[in-house]
Amino acid sequence: MKTYHLALLMPLIMPQIAQADAMSDAQDLIAAHRIIPDFAAQGEPFDAKACMADKKVFSIPVTMTIPFTVALEDAMARAAADVGFEYTVWETQGGMDSYIQGVDQAITQGYELIDLTGGLNPVVIGPQLMQAKAAGAMITTTHLYDDTQEQADFVDASAKVPFSAVGEILAAWAYVQTTGAPNVLIIGSDDILPSLPYVESIQAKLSEFCPDCEQQYLNVPLAEWGTRIQSGVQSALLANPDINYILPIYDSMSQFVTPALRIAGADVPIASFNGTPFVLDMVREGTVEMDIGESLGWAGYAAVDAQMRQLCGLEVPTDLGIPLVIFDKDNVETTGIPANFDNGYGDAHIEGFRKLWMLD
Repeated sequence: MKTYHLALLMPLIMPQIAQADAMSDAQDLIAAHRIIPDFAAQGEPFDAKACMADKKVFSIPVTMTIPFTVALEDAMARAAADVGFEYTVWETQGGMDSYIQGVDQAITQGYELIDLTGGLNPVVIGPQLMQAKAAGAMITTTHLYDDTQEQADFVDASAKVPFSAVGEILAAWAYVQTTGAPNVLIIGSDDILPSLPYVESIQAKLSEFCPDCEQQYLNVPLAEWGTRIQSGVQSALLANPDINYILPIYDSMSQFVTPALRIAGADVPIASFNGTPFVLDMVREGTVEMDIGESLGWAGYAAVDAQMRQLCGLEVPTDLGIPLVIFDKDNVETTGIPANFDNGYGDAHIEGFRKLWMLD
C-alpha cells in the first residue's frame, strides 16, 4: 500500500479548498440579496414637519427623458408631500443651458437647498452652484456618487449609492452561474462618475474568487451606447469565443447586447443592475438572466431624508440603507407584468420613514 506525506498532498488539496470556500462565499452573498429587506432607520427620529415648515427644495435632474430619473423624482416628490414642504422639479431635458437656468431659478426664488438628481455631476456647473451657495442655498446630490467616492468640496451632502456592493454581487453571480470558471465581458462607461469604483469592484471580486479566470472590459461612453455596444460585443465574442458571461454595469445597456448575441449566434447569459422595468421584462422573457434592482421609492424617501437632515442641522447618514434585490426567473413576476419601478421590494420603507419623521 502506498503512503503519501501530507506535505506532498497539500499543493493538490489547497486549491480545491480555496475554490470551495470561494463558491460558498459567493453563494452566501447572492442569498443575502434574494430576500425582501426590512426597514432599518439610518438616523435618529426627528420632527420633519416642524423642521421643514418654512423650507423648500429645488431638484435639478440630469434629464427627465429617462424613466429611471422620472421614477426617482416622483418618489422624492411623494416623500416631500408626506412631510408637507415645497419640492420643485426642474423639468430639464438635459444640457448645460438648462442646468444653469435651473440654478438661476432656484437662486431667484430663494430655495434653501438645490439637489442634483439622477447622476448630474455638480462639477459641470460648479461656478453656478458656488453662486447659489453664496446666496445661502445648500447643495446636495442624489444617486451620483458611489459609497467609496468623496463628494465635490462645495457639496454639502450626498445620497450615495452602493455601486461597489453591486459590483461584488454581479461578480458572485457570474462565478456561481459558471460553476467557478467565469470568462467575463464587463461593459461600462468611464464617463459616468461612479463607473470606475463600480467596475473595479467587479474585477477585484472576480479575481478574489478566481485569480486565474479571464475577464475583459469594454468601455463605451454613455452617448455611444446605441452605436458601439453591439459592435463592441460582437468583436469581443469574435476575439474570445469562450466568453461565458456578460455584465453590462447599467441594465439599459442590455438592449444593445442582445442583438450582438443574436448576430453572433452566441448563447451567453447577461446580468446587470438598476431594475429598469423593460429589463425586468427581459428577465421574465428569458433574454436577460438576472437584474439587481433597487427600490426607487425607497431611494427617493432616503434622499429626501438626507436633504431634510442637512437643512435641519442634523447628521446626514453615510449609509442610506437602500436595499439591493436580485431578480431572476424565480421572482421577477413580483415586479409586475409588465414590470414597474415600485413592485418587488415591499413597502416597509413608507411606514418606516413616516415613523422616523414623526408623522404617525
